[in-house]
Amino acid sequence: MKRIGIVGGVGWQSTVEYYAGLCRLSERKAKNVRDGPLTPEICIESLDLHTAFALLGRDEDPESWRRFDEYHRTALRRLQASDVEVAVIASNTAHHRFASITSGIAIPVLSIVEATAREAVRLGVSRVLVLGTAMTMQSSMYPETFLRYGIDAASPASTRTRAAVVKMIEALHEGQIADADKRMHAIAKNALGGAVPHGAAVCLACTELPLAFPSAKEEVNFEHEGVRYLNTTAAHIRALFDFATA
Repeated sequence: MKRIGIVGGVGWQSTVEYYAGLCRLSERKAKNVRDGPLTPEICIESLDLHTAFALLGRDEDPESWRRFDEYHRTALRRLQASDVEVAVIASNTAHHRFASITSGIAIPVLSIVEATAREAVRLGVSRVLVLGTAMTMQSSMYPETFLRYGIDAASPASTRTRAAVVKMIEALHEGQIADADKRMHAIAKNALGGAVPHGAAVCLACTELPLAFPSAKEEVNFEHEGVRYLNTTAAHIRALFDFATA
């Protein structure tokens, strides 16, 4: 198995899910493969959430992103220096700057957006509602990537709904998971207009959001009360594991 690197810490709860998810997949595979590795070799570069968000730039000023990009790129360089053979950035928000952050990095860095888009194609999804941080919901990364796969992706048009999603992320980050599935589902149904269009799915495009559904947080996709959800964290973990064990 290839040596794995994770740029995490933003936030730490989802970074734990990456580590645990990779170890679970490795243990399951080891049961079926004689003398296979029981746990993968993993290096984690844990970044500070407050620092990362303080360095967020403005799209109208590309230079304003320089320190944000370098903060994440430096973490990837440290992983590269640790003989990591494949890496991920355990954060949807940072993928807004994925091309710039990974520029000059010699090891493969797998995209969470690409991993989720491939899962949507596998499911036959034609339309995706993207829920995430304020930056993710205003970014073109999901719409542009999904469009290449023939899928229409958009975030809620309502400012109120977007604010509710951001508040939900903050609550999950603080460990407030009581009735989180009901609250998250209500936001999703409201954003969908109360009905679920044919071929539609809700993309949990923040690595904290799947924590609202504890029983399904390891599932790449799952259904909850008639709504199909795409779990970007689980999709990313699966893509990373498959790459590392290929």
